[in-house]
Amino acid sequence: MHPNALLDLATDLLRQVLRLDKPADAVVSAFFRKHRALGPRERHALAETVYVVLRQRLLLQHLAQSGGGALERRLALLAWQGGSGLLSGALGPREQQWLEQVHAVDRRTLPEKLRHNLPDWLAGALRGQLPQDEFWPLVQALAEPAPLDLRVNTLKARREDVQQVLAQAGIASEPTPFSPWGLRVQGKPALNQLEVFTSGAVEVQDEGSQLLALLLDARRGEMVVDFCAGAGGKTLALGAAMRNTGRLYAFDVSGHRLDALKPRLARSGLSNVHPAQLAHERDDRVRRLAGKIDRVLVDAPCSGLGTLRRNPDLKWRQSPRAVAELQLKQQAILAAAARLPKPGGRLVYATCSPLAAENEEVVAAFEAAEGRDFTPLPALQALQSARVEGAASLVQGRWLRLWPHRHGTDGFFAAVWERS
Repeated sequence: MHPNALLDLATDLLRQVLRLDKPADAVVSAFFRKHRALGPRERHALAETVYVVLRQRLLLQHLAQSGGGALERRLALLAWQGGSGLLSGALGPREQQWLEQVHAVDRRTLPEKLRHNLPDWLAGALRGQLPQDEFWPLVQALAEPAPLDLRVNTLKARREDVQQVLAQAGIASEPTPFSPWGLRVQGKPALNQLEVFTSGAVEVQDEGSQLLALLLDARRGEMVVDFCAGAGGKTLALGAAMRNTGRLYAFDVSGHRLDALKPRLARSGLSNVHPAQLAHERDDRVRRLAGKIDRVLVDAPCSGLGTLRRNPDLKWRQSPRAVAELQLKQQAILAAAARLPKPGGRLVYATCSPLAAENEEVVAAFEAAEGRDFTPLPALQALQSARVEGAASLVQGRWLRLWPHRHGTDGFFAAVWERS
């Protein structure tokens, strides 16, 4: 494709993404379905350019002010990820001169807001929750794409064997530092055509998500509920941990998300998983199982701000008002799920958000209302029981607290209780 045509496509795609009315990955996927003639390198250039703009939006919009033409084109030029040779073929002398001038700007001299590229409300919340010397390391971590983490399905393969198979396919990997099931791959290799993937021996899953399943410590023969199962990543991990025994319910209010579980479940070899769509958190299915369940995982709907390395558009699409609304939903879901554990049963509340409003505040409200029926279980104790390496580095107080800059995972929080 001619460089000018590709740059025009980048401009069009950015115009659609920056409306911020839909998830960026959905917009990019729909764009590629419309432009099926694009090759892998062209798709990579377009997608990565979009994600650089989303990560550095405030900075790039500031720098783009000095240029001419469509703003989205200027942003595409500043964030271009398709190679300098291709870009030079699309630029006239004036644009080339402007781009050189902008690249010469010492970004260290710019205001903090342009360097951290976070909305004020989110930057303030993160500064308030981290030691002073950790805010900028977090910013740096969030500015980088996340690695690709895989979970080995221990029903079908051993981690070292999968690592060897990947190496034979030219894909280097290393064991994740904490999860005994995980492998970390740099870059974005095409896995979906490999037999190791199509056979269900591996699934894509962030190491932090794997640690939530380990925290629940589901065992053979138990009755377990994944209360907000979504597309089932943690459901599949729990089913394998249970060695395909017992009964594992995958609940969600979204039938669309549960549909995404079906092909993954078929690959996994699991027969102990029972997906079910709930009308709401007080569905009759929940009432019938009250007091009968050994372990319940509530990975609650949340802002998703712990996944900014993968979904940088979320920092522009979320707001304090949205977080406040989510908090009410999280409290209602946790209260409903708390009816399920039997005496001695375990309850885990988790989010992929770093915000105290979605985590510690929800926990405090739950314990104020239900504390007489639940005994807090330190996350360190639960992780050590599950034989998680380096468990002490993963906890803050009695909670699991994962940060991209500390642990190399997405940002996660989890609290654990046992039913009295």
